[in-house]
This record gives sequence, structure tokens and C-alpha cells, in this order.
Amino acid sequence: METTSVKLYSLNYKEVKTYLFASLFIAGNLVLPQICHLVPNGGLTLLPIYFFTLIAAYKYGFKVGLLTAILSPLVNYLLFAMPSLDVLPVILAKSTLLAGAAAYAAHKFEKVSILAIIGVVLAYQVVGTLIEWAIVKDFFLAVQDFRIGIPGMLIQVFGGYAVLKAIAKL
Repeated sequence: METTSVKLYSLNYKEVKTYLFASLFIAGNLVLPQICHLVPNGGLTLLPIYFFTLIAAYKYGFKVGLLTAILSPLVNYLLFAMPSLDVLPVILAKSTLLAGAAAYAAHKFEKVSILAIIGVVLAYQVVGTLIEWAIVKDFFLAVQDFRIGIPGMLIQVFGGYAVLKAIAKL
């Protein structure tokens, strides 16, 4: 599999850059879901709320990823009532898991690779599904991302790889 060397960062909460980058990725996580919701079941199928969280955490570290992971769903809910309040805890859990998995993979491998991103997406989805099952107490509902969200996971893997590769030297 092809890998790309990148400049990866681990910004901290004392740096203004942390909040600037998080704001950009949060904005992306506001706009992309609105576009995807123009397609019937676009949110459920394309999983857009997670896309820029993956990029943020992989490229700029856990702190930027965590800010993006938590604030994106909350701001989306406050502005658009989406995601709905009943699924907000699950989305927050999965987003946080994604930020952790992406930051960990970037730190461990120090490069962008399709296999690393596949591992990130599978890790947050598998653990997130178990958490969702514990919260909603409905296995069929908990595995929804694996039933209908495969296109979104593929977009995260291949789209995430493409974006990370495109911004590799920044």
C-alpha cells in the first residue's frame, strides 16, 4: 500500500493555532452534513459528521481532533437540531473515539497510509458500535453504520487519505 510522509503536529490548548484549526474543521463538519442531508438518508449513509474530525486529529493531533469531535455535533445540534438529541451521545462517543484513534495512528505510524486510516475507521466504528449498543440496548440499531454507512466509511478512508495527502506538506 502507498504511504505518504507528512508533517504531523501535536498542538496544545495554549496555542492559538489549535483553536484556529479546530474552527476550520468544525466549519467543515457543519457544511458537509448540510450538503449530505440534501440526499435522502445522506447523513445515515455518508456519515459526514466524522470526516473532518478524522483529518483534524490525524494531521493536528488529539487536542484539535477532540475539539472538533465534541464541538461539531454540539454546534450542529444547536444550529440545525441535527443530529437529534437522542443520538447525540452516541455521535459524541464515536467522534471522540475517532479523534483518539486518528491521533494515535498518526503518532504511531508518522505517515499517512490507507491501512492506517482503515484501522482508524474500523477501530472507532467497532468500539463505537459496542458503546451504542450499551446505550440504545438495540443491536440492530447499533450496527446501523455497518448496515448502511459503508459508503461513508469508504469516503472517510479514501477521501481522508486524499485530503491528508493533499495537505501533507502544510
